[in-house]
Amino acid sequence: MAHKPVIRVVGSLNIDFVTRTPRVPGPGETLSATSMTVHPGGKGSNQAVACGKAAFTSPSSQDVVVEMIGAVGANDPYYASLLKPTLEKSGVSTTGVEEMEGVQTGTATIIVDEGSHGENRILVVPGANARVNDLAKIIETATKDGIPDVVVMQGEIPRSTVLGLLKAFNSPHYKTCVIFNPAPMFPEGVPIDALKGLAVLVVNETECRQLFTCVDELKTVPTSGLDEPMTELELNRLTTYLHNKAGILIVVVTLGSQGVYYSFETPDFLDRSLIPAVKVERVVDTTGAGDTFVGYFATAVARHLAQVKGLENLNVREAVGRANEAAAKCVQRNGAMESIPFGYE
Repeated sequence: MAHKPVIRVVGSLNIDFVTRTPRVPGPGETLSATSMTVHPGGKGSNQAVACGKAAFTSPSSQDVVVEMIGAVGANDPYYASLLKPTLEKSGVSTTGVEEMEGVQTGTATIIVDEGSHGENRILVVPGANARVNDLAKIIETATKDGIPDVVVMQGEIPRSTVLGLLKAFNSPHYKTCVIFNPAPMFPEGVPIDALKGLAVLVVNETECRQLFTCVDELKTVPTSGLDEPMTELELNRLTTYLHNKAGILIVVVTLGSQGVYYSFETPDFLDRSLIPAVKVERVVDTTGAGDTFVGYFATAVARHLAQVKGLENLNVREAVGRANEAAAKCVQRNGAMESIPFGYE
């Protein structure tokens, strides 16, 4: 390998408070719950951990450099004792994480209702994540020693920041390989124009549908019902639109138990396929599976770019297959970051 490729993840960092309860209390009611646990979280840090862990070729060596860019509250004991060590143990540098005064670290309070099959209710306080809005500063941090091979982004920081970074990193000036996973989807959606020149778009079925609700040209074409799985014909049609309209090279749609669909189009060829899901004996917890997939896929892309300039010859099927296997391992374990497997596993 010519050089160690660099992945920079720009996104959210959260602390998750998970309370398990036999049922959800009514208004004014106090109830004894089963347990309360504190976990490192946030889509940004989950994906950074997945990239970092995927990069381990043995317990002591990584072949990809992974760095996290985001913000937490200053002097947060949970960041110092839990989130930062988890990122670092997973092989992620935290030098790009800003500790902001006068704001708290983002949190998610998750109430798991054991009486209704583990149905959960989640309250998110964005905290410092909502302040990740200084574009010039983020770009400076992300390009401090040259343009990274891969930039990974999601939807848990302000929409204006994400759209601004997409415009910058997909422009000829900073041109890099951006992997964008618009999750959770912004309430106002993502305009197709904002995806112009994007290298890789990763969405699940819901996000894929949300992406197209504002596209007039597609409204006239009948689609399957919201509760029905998307057909391959539908997926082909939607991805063709994205290739033609926005020039996106690779579109990946994760379909849960149905598997993963990808479409890779260059001026010279088209490669698309639906890869079946990896069968697992028992699904324990699906938290973090999507983030694991994104991290493993991003690492495969970074390794490719360390040897070859450009994505033209990337073996997408192989990259998707490996990411799929890692996600399958993840769902057989409890938790989010702790359930993400290391590459050498």
